[in-house]
Amino acid sequence: MKPIQERNPVPIAVIGLVLVLVLGLLAYRADDLPVIGGGTTYTAHFTEAAGLNTSSEVRVAGVKVGKVTGVRLDRGRVKVSFRVKDVWIGNASTVAISIQTLLGDKYLAVAPLGSAAQNPRQTIPTNRTRAPYDVTQAFGDLGRTFGQLDTAKVAQSLQVISATFRDTPPDVRKALDGMTALSRTISSRDDRLARLLAGSDRLTGTLASQNTEYEALLKDGNLLLEELRLRREAIHRLLVASRELSRHLVGLVRDNEAQLAPTLTALDRVAKVLQDNQRNLDKALAIAGPYYRLVGNTLGNGRWTDAYLCGLVPKEYLKPGTPPANGCMPPKVGGEG
Repeated sequence: MKPIQERNPVPIAVIGLVLVLVLGLLAYRADDLPVIGGGTTYTAHFTEAAGLNTSSEVRVAGVKVGKVTGVRLDRGRVKVSFRVKDVWIGNASTVAISIQTLLGDKYLAVAPLGSAAQNPRQTIPTNRTRAPYDVTQAFGDLGRTFGQLDTAKVAQSLQVISATFRDTPPDVRKALDGMTALSRTISSRDDRLARLLAGSDRLTGTLASQNTEYEALLKDGNLLLEELRLRREAIHRLLVASRELSRHLVGLVRDNEAQLAPTLTALDRVAKVLQDNQRNLDKALAIAGPYYRLVGNTLGNGRWTDAYLCGLVPKEYLKPGTPPANGCMPPKVGGEG
């Protein structure tokens, strides 16, 4: 086989690009792969979508088990497709669109009910599904409707009605007078109500734009609480283990008190003897050091022993100047002697 350096780089580059594209496609569609992805896909009919989208979660008892894969219109109803994995869906299971956050995010809540498994090819009917009441949308519709009202004409209409029913009984007249006063109040505070609704609209938009930050904050808070819980459990286990260790040590001392008391008494006597003879021990160690040094020097030249004899021959048999000048002192290493 030829080395890569000697091959044509064009087909190698094409093959490399194809492999990169295939790997990217596999990573993008990882949820659909049979080993790391997969799952079972079900469909359900709803009367309205209520803000559900294809990236919404599917939960069972609050635990994420899948995600929504499709939301489309089907003959006047909303058909939602969702895929779940490792969870049982019964033939009487109910599916509800629930509110996930205060900013309007939704998720699909599944209650696994029934005595038999749900057939994935059969769509869950609307009598087993439920859509939430969207408060945000209701307030938005109210604001738009109120902004389109002509408060002046409403007040004029109420005044005409009040004049028409002027000769009615006192109870009806009081009710109409109250309606007239209400219309005048609404008309006089039209600008303030408009500013209030505009401010509410801006607040809703700001909260919606910060949805990702709020989610990250809540997730980080959950991680912090989980870590604190784990640390609390670790400290609790440490305290329990320390208490058990102290209990066992107390039991050990109690069980061996009869044997430990004589031993400690004997150790005390030995320590007293050593303390009384500390001066003699120091002197012995001071003398033993040079002695063992000389023994080491004597035996450190191989398989024989060095010796130094002084005074063996009488001085009168020696030549003048040959006896050692310092008496019988051994010669120093490297010096004369």
